[in-house]
Amino acid sequence: MKENPKNVLNIGLPKGSLQDSTFHLFKKAGYNITVGSRSYFPTIDDAELSGMLIRAQEMARYVQDGILDVGLTGRDWVLENNAKVKEVCTLNYAKGGLRPVRWVVAVPNDSPIKKVEDLDGKRVATELVQFTRRYLKEKGLDVLVEFSWGATEVKPPRLADAIVELTETGSSLRANNLRIVETILESTTLLIANKDAWKDPWKRQKIETLAMLLNGALAAEEKVGLKMNVSRKDLDGILKVLPSLQNPTISSLSEAGWFSIEVIVDEKTVRELIPVLKKEGASGIVEYPLNKVIA
Repeated sequence: MKENPKNVLNIGLPKGSLQDSTFHLFKKAGYNITVGSRSYFPTIDDAELSGMLIRAQEMARYVQDGILDVGLTGRDWVLENNAKVKEVCTLNYAKGGLRPVRWVVAVPNDSPIKKVEDLDGKRVATELVQFTRRYLKEKGLDVLVEFSWGATEVKPPRLADAIVELTETGSSLRANNLRIVETILESTTLLIANKDAWKDPWKRQKIETLAMLLNGALAAEEKVGLKMNVSRKDLDGILKVLPSLQNPTISSLSEAGWFSIEVIVDEKTVRELIPVLKKEGASGIVEYPLNKVIA
C-alpha cells in the first residue's frame, strides 16, 4: 500500500456548468480526473492533488478561509463574495467556449426601461445580488435587488422589472423575449489561491506549475501543428506564406535539397493555408493536434 505523500494541495474544481470544460482542460494539461455521478471527491492521477467538487458560487469563500488551498471559479463569484484571495491567473474559458461571460441587465422587449438609470425605484432579480447592489448603489440608484433561485428569465415583468443574468451569447435571453440594457460585469475563469497557501514555498511552486500547464493547454485549444516537406527551390516562397508563433523549425532531410518544416498555426486558418502551401510546392503536409503550448 502506498503511503500518502507528505505534501498535498487541496484543490476545488467547479461543479455544474464549468465541470466538463474544466475536466477537459485538465486532461489536456496532463491531469486525468475521474468522478462518480454521485461523488464530490474526484480522483486525480497526481498524489499531490486532493480534489473536491464545489459550486463555483461558493469556491472563493472556501479558498479564502483555507479549507481549500486553490480553486477555479469565475471572477464574478470572487467579486460577489468580496473574497480576499490571491488571483493566480486568468483562464479564459467558459461552458460554451474560449470567451468571457457577461452579467447583463435585461428587460422585456416592450419595457420602457432603456438604460440602467431607469431602474431607479424598480425591482431586479438576480443570483449576483451583492455585486449588483454595489454596482447600482455606486450609480446613486435606489433599486430593490432580490435573490433569484432560478428560472430568472421568466420573472419580468410580473415578478421583477428587470433581471441581471449571466450570458455567453445572449441566445437564451432573446428566446425569452428579453433585450440587454447594459453589461455590468465581464467575467472569466480564475485560478485563485488561499493567501497563506501562496506563502508556503511548496504549495506556491505546485500552484505555479499547475497554472503554467493549464495556460499552456488553453493556448493550444485553437492551435494546430503543421509539418511538410519542401525542396530548396520552394523554401523561400513557403516561408513567406507561413504564419507562426515563432520562426518555423527547419530540418534537412536525408535526400539532398529537401527540408522538413514544422510550424504552429491558428486552427481556423488551416483550411485556407494548406491549399496555398500545396501550390507553393509543399508536399507530405501533416496537420496534428496540440495539447499544450508553453511560451
